[in-house]
Amino acid sequence: MTDMEARIEAAKAEVANLKAEIEKVRAEKKNSTMGAIATSNGPLKDIRRPPNTKMRRLLKGHFGKVYAMNWAPDSQQLVSASQDGKLIIWNSLTTNKVQAIPLRSSWVMTCAFEQSKGNLIACGGLDNVCSIYNVQQQATNGRAMKELVAHDGYLSCCRFVDEGHIVTASGDSSCIYWDVNSGEVLKTFSNHTADVMSLSISPSNNNIFVSGSVDTTAKIWDLRNGKCVQTHVGHEADINSVAFFPDGNAFGTGSDDSSCRLFDMRSYGEVNKFASDKITCGITSIAFSKSGRLLFAGYDDFNTNAWDTLANSSQCAFSLPQPHENRVSCLGVNGNGDALCTGSWDTNLKIWA
Repeated sequence: MTDMEARIEAAKAEVANLKAEIEKVRAEKKNSTMGAIATSNGPLKDIRRPPNTKMRRLLKGHFGKVYAMNWAPDSQQLVSASQDGKLIIWNSLTTNKVQAIPLRSSWVMTCAFEQSKGNLIACGGLDNVCSIYNVQQQATNGRAMKELVAHDGYLSCCRFVDEGHIVTASGDSSCIYWDVNSGEVLKTFSNHTADVMSLSISPSNNNIFVSGSVDTTAKIWDLRNGKCVQTHVGHEADINSVAFFPDGNAFGTGSDDSSCRLFDMRSYGEVNKFASDKITCGITSIAFSKSGRLLFAGYDDFNTNAWDTLANSSQCAFSLPQPHENRVSCLGVNGNGDALCTGSWDTNLKIWA
């Protein structure tokens, strides 16, 4: 037994040495800041901010907390999920409700529009099931087209890869890649050690996705081999939201440690951190503007802040005026990049432009 203990201690020492070497290499790479590099060729263009950016529409109609929203590929419609047990598809220009889908379980936590044709919607929550609805058939048939059952914990996030495939994240510490038509599990990703809270599919390569977890790490996965290809550390508390940068080379994270961070996959490290001494609450959701210059983050203190990704950010670029009356639970920028939607526990959604 003593021999085994000695080997374990030697292995622990080796791991500690390797970690120290990795940190040394990372520290050597951090020879400048994002702000210094971005302004090295002259001052940056100013960003559009309030009063030019303001609330344009208010979507009222849910009777429970709004937990999730997702834009349709046409950049005009969006779907929202609320704990009143309904999915509502909205026209964001007219504020009309296009469709309301009653759910079998009202404890819904996520929803997603299929992004190529916009015919399918997925949702899930505390029922551990990912339910797929066909928007076209929904008017005549109230039932889900498919129910994907395999997770042992709540569904925290789901995103379509294409019309036939979807990835789900769960409180059982795993993500699953599904065939939508057969309902079959194609691959299971289970390297996280705690609840997976969010995922985002790469906009430049839909074989790659990122997940953020309560274990404080963000992991990059490859759907082709089912393996974790990168693990990014730095946060000190749960990661609640992840979103890919528009070019697909980097991604952002939002955490309960009151900070958002920008990680670059090419340098395998954190390239910027967005936090302020004045902000002490957690971040629930994040999204990038179409150019990637702005990172929008929704907070527990009812505010939505925009950060300049090219600045050394200890001060947010601006906060949206007329904040929600409760926690901001979800937000998203549409495909055209001309509107931001925020959803809140105050039961409302707001469109900003």
